[in-house]
Amino acid sequence: MAVVDVRNLQGKTIGQMELADAVFAAQVNPHLLHEAVRWFLAGERAGTHKTKGRGEVSGSGRKLWRQKGTGRARVGSIRSSIWRKGGTVHGPQPRSYEYRLPKKMVLGALRSALSAKLLDEKLTVVDGWKLDTHKTKDFRAALTRLDGETRTMLVVEGPGNRNLELASRNLQGVKVIAPAALQPYDVLRHDRVLLSQDTALHLGRSLGPEGAVAGDTVGVQAAPSAPASMPSGKGRRSKAASRPKSKSSSKAKSPARARSRSKAKGKDKTKDKK
Repeated sequence: MAVVDVRNLQGKTIGQMELADAVFAAQVNPHLLHEAVRWFLAGERAGTHKTKGRGEVSGSGRKLWRQKGTGRARVGSIRSSIWRKGGTVHGPQPRSYEYRLPKKMVLGALRSALSAKLLDEKLTVVDGWKLDTHKTKDFRAALTRLDGETRTMLVVEGPGNRNLELASRNLQGVKVIAPAALQPYDVLRHDRVLLSQDTALHLGRSLGPEGAVAGDTVGVQAAPSAPASMPSGKGRRSKAASRPKSKSSSKAKSPARARSRSKAKGKDKTKDKK
């Protein structure tokens, strides 16, 4: 169990608490963090780039000179892409860069990011964000007492704390985010992460193994192994056995085939009579 100190807004240590190992002491996966950061930044792109094609640039649509006889290269329009101020061919168009990343990968990257912060001793647990006023000056003083050297801080706190929201929105490098909106990119981008006790317990329950209490070790059951060999005569059915048996015998002839044969016999008889 990972044990951290709990501090108050005056910067004093008032106790300790245990964090869930499955969330705050997980193995750090750099590749997973890289994929999560690429996915988040791709979704943040505006994608509003735009170039004009032949039909969008200004210019007449008439043919500049006749096709043959001038000695010059043939040309159909002044808005051609090979001309100056002509349209752009295959240029960028407005589009969305978003793509889907599996939920398990996002949660795994978030566990890796939180574990990396705790491993680097850049995660602080606060007993609560009970601010008496909404003024930025008092909140800035509280952050300085907690860690005065850090320039960027990420405060993870649930919604409903109005004083915290108002006091933090004018501070450069300080961001307040709800646990439900927490992203691995936010954890990696800020130097220090500040959690309240309730938020740390909530993250331990929501990001931990499914159906497990925060802090408990849950084993993963192995999948049942397949049988070594398939019993003879039961696993497979032959194609002949799977086909339905017809009532008529295999020697039965179709009506069309019988008619054609009877006509041929009749012709032979007439030839013999002649």
